[in-house]
Amino acid sequence: MKRNYFFIFFLVINFTGLAIGSWLMDGGSTGDWYNNLSKAPWTPTGWVFGAAWTTIMLTFSWYLAELFFNRASKFLWILYGFQVLLNVSWNWIFFSQHLTNIALVIIILLTLVIFYYFITFRNDRLKTAKYLLLPYMIWLCIATSLNAYIVINN
Repeated sequence: MKRNYFFIFFLVINFTGLAIGSWLMDGGSTGDWYNNLSKAPWTPTGWVFGAAWTTIMLTFSWYLAELFFNRASKFLWILYGFQVLLNVSWNWIFFSQHLTNIALVIIILLTLVIFYYFITFRNDRLKTAKYLLLPYMIWLCIATSLNAYIVINN
């Protein structure tokens, strides 16, 4: 039963993080600044972002519930806090502050943290659970390429 509590806890934290990040976006993808940027030809349409992040936070919360149920430690809590901070701050740095170079560094760090989870934590129970990170990993690779394109072409 404890695993279910972890799942609910991480759902609340992760979706709260998304809400805070969205609030910090200062208009986000509908703002004049973003709409006037030269964007990558592979930039998805708006609804894809919502669907992707919903899927990512569901699967990531499930993964975290498995991970923390099996290995909760001070290091994991710090790593998770760092990941949340990176995820939320990217929105503010990119959309509100328009610091695309710094945002690129942040999203690369975030990608490295998620890949670190995938590579490092893989005991018997987590061998299959780690694949719940794939949507997040794929999305971060796409998002990093989109951010890099904006840095290079604007």
